[in-house]
Amino acid sequence: MSQENTIEIIKKHLDKTFSYSEYKKHIEELLKAGKSTGFTQNEAYLNYSKLGFNRMKRWEKTSELTPDQITTIKAVNQKQIWLVITEGWCGDAAPVLPIMKKITDLNPLLDFRIILRDENEELMNEFLTNGGKSIPKLIAFDAEEEKVLFTWGPRPKEAAEMVAKEKAEFGKFRDEFKITLQKWYNQDKGKNIAADLVNCLKEELV
Repeated sequence: MSQENTIEIIKKHLDKTFSYSEYKKHIEELLKAGKSTGFTQNEAYLNYSKLGFNRMKRWEKTSELTPDQITTIKAVNQKQIWLVITEGWCGDAAPVLPIMKKITDLNPLLDFRIILRDENEELMNEFLTNGGKSIPKLIAFDAEEEKVLFTWGPRPKEAAEMVAKEKAEFGKFRDEFKITLQKWYNQDKGKNIAADLVNCLKEELV
């Protein structure tokens, strides 16, 4: 599909987005009703959503940016919509979204928006990862010039390498690997996520 069509698809979906606070409220309301986001509704996805919601709140309090990262973020001088495709049950989104929120809060030119994957398949299909609908997926979009500046996701580089090794060796995600990956996120304290995202911004400044 052409770049022009991709841009039109992005623009068409911008009115279907949540702010970070709206997204959290939506997740919370669904959890109270015993539901998760997305088309798959079962006990496992509900539990993943509960875990993710609690982890998001914890990451809001514990994740930090370095002074150099803050300087880079504040130096951004072009408007960017940070459109993130995700779902409430997504384990990788729990640490990622709060860090994105902290980054975008530092510069009014960065507009953080969240959109659900399953309800917006046309958009998701424009931004597949190795042919898969992996989330979270960030699309940094310049609405004034109507172009995609960069994409990122679904995981920071080090975690992505761990996942690739797991799939190559076992052909799937083992339950014990999910625990290992979560421990890695906790020990890393968001450093890889922040570094990746700020590097994306830095490349646009050059």
